[in-house]
Amino acid sequence: MIKELNIIDSGLGSTAVKWGKVIDNNRCIGCHACSTACKSEHEVPLSVNRTYVKQVEVGIYPEVSRHFQVTRCNQCEDAPCVPVCPVTAMYKRPDGIVDFDRDICIGCKACIAACPYDAIHISPESHSAEKCNFCAHRIDQGLEPACVVVCPEEAIIVGNLYEPESLVSQIIARQKVDVRKPEKGTSPKVFYVNANESTLSPTAANYTGMHMYSQQNEGYPVESINSSLRSVAAAVVAYDVPHKAPWGWMVSMYTWTKSIAAGVFMLYAFLGLLGQPMDAAWTTMTAVVGGVFLALTGVLLIADLKHPSRFYTIFTRPQWKSWLVRGAFIILGYSIVLLLQFIAGIAGSAVLAEALWWPGLILGTLTAIYTAFLFSQSKGRDLWQNPTLPLHLFVQAVLSGAAAFALLAMFMPLPDASLNLVRVILLASVALHLALILSEAVIPHMTADASRAAHQMIKGRFRNFYWTGVVAGGIVPFLLAWASGSGMVELASLLGLIGLLAYEHAYVQAGQSVPLS
Repeated sequence: MIKELNIIDSGLGSTAVKWGKVIDNNRCIGCHACSTACKSEHEVPLSVNRTYVKQVEVGIYPEVSRHFQVTRCNQCEDAPCVPVCPVTAMYKRPDGIVDFDRDICIGCKACIAACPYDAIHISPESHSAEKCNFCAHRIDQGLEPACVVVCPEEAIIVGNLYEPESLVSQIIARQKVDVRKPEKGTSPKVFYVNANESTLSPTAANYTGMHMYSQQNEGYPVESINSSLRSVAAAVVAYDVPHKAPWGWMVSMYTWTKSIAAGVFMLYAFLGLLGQPMDAAWTTMTAVVGGVFLALTGVLLIADLKHPSRFYTIFTRPQWKSWLVRGAFIILGYSIVLLLQFIAGIAGSAVLAEALWWPGLILGTLTAIYTAFLFSQSKGRDLWQNPTLPLHLFVQAVLSGAAAFALLAMFMPLPDASLNLVRVILLASVALHLALILSEAVIPHMTADASRAAHQMIKGRFRNFYWTGVVAGGIVPFLLAWASGSGMVELASLLGLIGLLAYEHAYVQAGQSVPLS
């Protein structure tokens, strides 16, 4: 039977609606009717889900109980997927429903990284970000969502949170209800009655890799979940849905190419401000190297989109709260500086070259560090919520710039005074970079998930990349640069760049290695 919803005037006006949902675990029998109804209603393709029922078995035979959790978008009041979307493909309606527009989505996957609940996926058919949208099309017709209608036990209840007499408001007011990850500050509007910690917390239960209906061959590796930090003893996940990390090697590579692109001009400006201005040849070459690596950065960013042909909409319909948008305009401004620098080098205009020092230094620095603020918008990725990350990205850019200058000096004459400054800057930046890398292993992390991610980076799945960054990209380059023998600085520069790439990959991927659902 299809039910109609009544929107009662709450004194705030007949249009004052904020939809919420209650999942009553006292009633849920884990039948998956909501999952199949959702797939049917929205024609959700195979391999992805807008909603599913996670199942966890708790206890030791013969005293074992099974707990269910209807897992879906939490329709957050402060939804982190909305401000991070560069083109407003994810948006919040006046009635509180967080909806999406697949036709304008560029497939950047920033919303997936931002969601602390792993509730968003890229559809294999539309190649756009999709999720549970509260069956907004049914709500607009006065009908309940498909999952509510089909539930045989009436375990899923929706209603207006602004209406005190609605059933959801009464349940929330009179019973103990829980939300997932309240510490994230997103104010979820999906409430669970009698929820078990083993289902609410993604890392509370043990993942064996073998589930009741399938073998989990992709998504988070088993060792990333099994941990002494689990809070529920003898809890085993019987059914779950695997999720891949949204950002792969191209994002790791982009942070590296961007460091070089920003760093070469930063070094160029540093030398000029320190009384060692470059001649026309170095002015031109710095612009070329910076431009090439900035172009590679753009190619990587566009290639990583699921809709690369729509990348221009970042500039035509920007959503200014997103650091993807801010970063795109920063890169645009920096590319103009590099173009002007190239013109100054070709024309031999020292006046124009010097006039670009400060604008280029500022835009180069912003190009280097804006990714820290983009990562901070990913609320579910605790390893990235590091207040020193902007400093670290700045240091990495300086290191990359000094390394590039040292390598270029093998083919272009550089005054001894300038070369000594490059060596000193390289030595200092490598030392500081090494200290910041090792701090991940020494300084305690603020949350358990951040500790788990750091464990994956230092001792787990990505340890080879991390220790390559520490040894080949930190310790050895520092010793070689300190020795300052023939060819030592050049070798230190090459190893420093290789080690930096390895560390970037470890950091970006480890940050996504902890399951969120």
